[in-house]
Amino acid sequence: MKSDTAHWNAIFDAKQDSELGWYEADAAGTLEFLGDVDWDSKPTVFLPGAGTSVLVDALLGHGARLVLNDISDRALSNLSNRLGVPGTGAFWLHHNMAEPLPPGVPPIDIWIDRAVLHFLLEEEQITGYFNNLHSLLKPGGMALFAEFSPEGATTCAGLPVHRYSASELASRLGREFELLREEFHTYRNPFGEPRPYVYTLHRRVGCAG
Repeated sequence: MKSDTAHWNAIFDAKQDSELGWYEADAAGTLEFLGDVDWDSKPTVFLPGAGTSVLVDALLGHGARLVLNDISDRALSNLSNRLGVPGTGAFWLHHNMAEPLPPGVPPIDIWIDRAVLHFLLEEEQITGYFNNLHSLLKPGGMALFAEFSPEGATTCAGLPVHRYSASELASRLGREFELLREEFHTYRNPFGEPRPYVYTLHRRVGCAG
């Protein structure tokens, strides 16, 4: 079984948001981890796996401009129905993050990946993902990752995952990024099961040349 649109659409068709294994009712922890963001500047935030997360609502509440991507068009439909369209003013994108992004995606200030990257297993897929990040994130921009840690589960949503350490994430990003913060966090899913994560926050201090 592979991580594709059909797989994820079946999940979003079968379950309510609160039944999803990654559901959180409050996104405050993610916003706190970002630190002192100047929300008055209305930063553009890219969510590579927006799903139906309440993080979207929280970011809109802070005045952010959003690029909302998911491999599941059903998830995006459910999310847009909840938020109301076109009132959000978001840029909607149905895309596999291992593939090159289509033209027209705006440059971004903040990249937030909550458990998307770890579903990409082949080196070519991972490289494609980071090429997309590098193509969009402005100098001075921040990238936040929340991925299964080396102590975490080996599967999620019926799929194998690539577990990450903070050092591997930093290495994948390259020398043009500085690590601002790292933290290990054990998330308990809606079924009470522990899921160890690594959270890292990076700032782009230069551009590859």
